[in-house]
Amino acid sequence: MKVSELARITGVTAETVRHYTREGLLAPDRDPDNGYHLYGDRDRERLDFIQRARTLGFSLAEIRDILSHADQGDSPCPMVRDLLAERLPQIRRRIAELEALAARMEDAMQSWQHLPDGVPDGHSLCRLIESVPTASVPQSATARQRESS
Repeated sequence: MKVSELARITGVTAETVRHYTREGLLAPDRDPDNGYHLYGDRDRERLDFIQRARTLGFSLAEIRDILSHADQGDSPCPMVRDLLAERLPQIRRRIAELEALAARMEDAMQSWQHLPDGVPDGHSLCRLIESVPTASVPQSATARQRESS
């Protein structure tokens, strides 16, 4: 099947199929008459796998490693478990950071309701942002890493 057919069957765009092909995740044959990529059932199965792996947050590099292990006859499952076990706490921390950000944004919106818009005057850029207490500004990840070293 051609790019467009594989894309239609799997519910992705043709550009997605081309991108995964360029990344080496799909390995279609070439039509000897016109040089077009020809995808088979194996490519469809791999594309389905790639989509499922992406829904779990795996990067293309990680998916490439997983496919490489499988192609060599090795089980990638231990690596997959390790990657998810490592990633899940990071995701939970990021969710907590985003929840805290949403709360700060809600607080700011509430406190800004009755503040007038200001014009930069050489001493002030935006009074709304400048009204946010410094104590509520979180440390950057870089600053936290420096302190923990």
